[in-house]
Amino acid sequence: MIKIDVAVLLLAVLAGCSALEPFATFPRAAQPGEDAALTRVSICYDTFVSSLDQVQAAAQQECAADTVATYSSTDWYLQWCPLLLPARATYMCTPKK
Repeated sequence: MIKIDVAVLLLAVLAGCSALEPFATFPRAAQPGEDAALTRVSICYDTFVSSLDQVQAAAQQECAADTVATYSSTDWYLQWCPLLLPARATYMCTPKK
């Protein structure tokens, strides 16, 4: 019973802290057909905790002021993102029109 209480407490603490907020990580390389000259940013996030708007906002903060973060892809490889934030969304910083 004590183990369950500790597990519930730990989950409650993690859910309430910023440890689960989206954050920038190493971006993936350009895919075939994408402009390799564009800056890429990648954001680690948890699909259950973070909305796509939060992920988009985090990507936009990483892009230069005169660009727009344009969604490219999402991967689930745990090479760059931790287990609690397993999704990595990649955005291209495209010039504003």
